[in-house]
Amino acid sequence: MRAWVVRKPGPITAHPLELAELPDPTPGPSQVLIQVRACGVCRTDLHVAEGDLPVHKPDVVPGHQVVGTVVAAGEGCEKLSVGDRVGVAWLGHTCGTCDKCISGHENLCSSPLFTGWDIDGGYAEYMVAWEDFAYRLPEGYDDIHAAPLLCSGIIGYRALSRTHLSDTGVLGIYGFGASAHITAQIALARGARLHVMTRSPEARRLALELGAASAQGAYDPPPEPLDAAILFAPVGDLVPVALEALGRGGVLVIAGIHLSHVPSLNYERHLFYEKDLRSVTANTREDGQAFLQEAARFGIRVHSQLYPMAQADQALVDLAEDRVNGSAVLIADWS
Repeated sequence: MRAWVVRKPGPITAHPLELAELPDPTPGPSQVLIQVRACGVCRTDLHVAEGDLPVHKPDVVPGHQVVGTVVAAGEGCEKLSVGDRVGVAWLGHTCGTCDKCISGHENLCSSPLFTGWDIDGGYAEYMVAWEDFAYRLPEGYDDIHAAPLLCSGIIGYRALSRTHLSDTGVLGIYGFGASAHITAQIALARGARLHVMTRSPEARRLALELGAASAQGAYDPPPEPLDAAILFAPVGDLVPVALEALGRGGVLVIAGIHLSHVPSLNYERHLFYEKDLRSVTANTREDGQAFLQEAARFGIRVHSQLYPMAQADQALVDLAEDRVNGSAVLIADWS
């Protein structure tokens, strides 16, 4: 099969992704073989390709926002059948036996496997996944609009949950790409007031179109104190900026898997008055199922920019250089 692999991580402009011919994968027990129909392009893929995330599997196939069709099932599969349309997300497998898994916090599993980092992902014609970690997708979303829901949507949903924002609270979002534009719609649909801080003029326009009360530069103060904020941009310099924008008792959640260096904080300006700083580590399957149901109920719109799978390397370059407005999605076109 054809697939993109990360041979040697490095700057994305040096094209660390390499197009390769690999053996077709074979599903093991409780696994399914999936023919990939679409795969979202995530900033985490960029971190894997550039080496910001250390190599876990040499020559790994990136991609963890996968929509495809089950074409074969391994021994013991009971939930999925050939012909089923499924989605595969970042959390690819957990041990199921550690204290975190048992207590309902499987995203903090002591020995997890992540799609497109520990195990091969969706920048390929085929991939395998454990059937318990594949999602049935809601009606009303075609492949290209379903794919970004599987990471951009799910992780944003978990980040929003970690803010404990009331339905009528004031939310600030820093960075407004694939995940943020989906999360914003959930918050707005629940009744929140939204302010967006991002460097991209196109992203600011999209934020206002979706219903944000304001949109300004990444380092600009919002027009009112925030009850909560989510940092999607992988820029540590924005942590004190966002903390300072919080009102008393406010919560800042960092949604990314990678963040550049965070500068020192001033206790009085950034943390006093019981402000909280929280991180997000992956998601649970419960998060994924709850988000997909809420997305369908609210009719969340996904703004997708399409690329043929043969141009996956270019899609990552465009993402790195802020030329993607919304979500980049690879479709199964290898020509």
